Amino acid sequence: MNRFFHLLNYLFIALIALLPMAAQAQIVSSHGVFDPDSVRQDWSNQPYFSLYKDNYFVIGPPLFNGKPTAQNTNVKFQISVQQRLTNATLPGGTYLYLFYSQKCFWNVLEESLPMTDLNFNPGIGICKPLFVKNRYIGKLSMMIEHESNGKDSIDSRSWNKISFAGNIMLTPNINVAAKFWIPIIDGQNNKDILKYCGICQASAQYVSDNRRFSAGLTLIKREGWDLSYNTIVELAYRFTPRENQCIFLQYYNGYGEGLLDYKVFKSQIRIGIVIRPKLFSDF
Repeated sequence: MNRFFHLLNYLFIALIALLPMAAQAQIVSSHGVFDPDSVRQDWSNQPYFSLYKDNYFVIGPPLFNGKPTAQNTNVKFQISVQQRLTNATLPGGTYLYLFYSQKCFWNVLEESLPMTDLNFNPGIGICKPLFVKNRYIGKLSMMIEHESNGKDSIDSRSWNKISFAGNIMLTPNINVAAKFWIPIIDGQNNKDILKYCGICQASAQYVSDNRRFSAGLTLIKREGWDLSYNTIVELAYRFTPRENQCIFLQYYNGYGEGLLDYKVFKSQIRIGIVIRPKLFSDF
């Protein structure tokens, strides 16, 4: 456990170390640069109800671990929203949010079209926009999360997390993110979930100058000192410069893609459509 908290400390220090580098960065849109005043106003005036993580609908087969069948070629979709709970800015320049994400695995090629796994992920927490040398460079978040699959008996999976996350713009085209959590595992059938679903994660994303193409890589570190990661690679291309709808390709390699079969290794590639938040895609 001491090693675990040492690792969390190192990740936090690494994230803070990125701030001086990011001071030279600024977010750009298809129309130009977001200056600090406009970003502050946007945070204060944004709709109370908005997107949180990527909202996508993708379908595809396994890539390396087995022959494609009706059972392992499935649809994966995610719905993710957030609700701002306060009208005014809280102390420290923060905002209080309620979060909700739902991820589903749907075997549409089978005769009865069963939804094999449904994961619920509500949370509540605070977000703080970051400004360095009068430039907007990203945000920090702290939240309490719950994740479960809503099943009972031997199929029940459940755990809680106190999560700390940061999204930092290194350049107008590159942003990095990190997230680590203090786990509170209450599920009787998933006591070893950290070995598969991980203890922290980091990601990097590249966005083209015209803001239409993006490529991202996420590494989720599984518990232990070996180099064991769950890997997510994502490519997206916007239909038009002004829309947030994209053609979307996602590749998942590792464990813990869904809660029910979190111990099962998956190597799955899927394609479909994604709708993304305005500034950052959380995870």
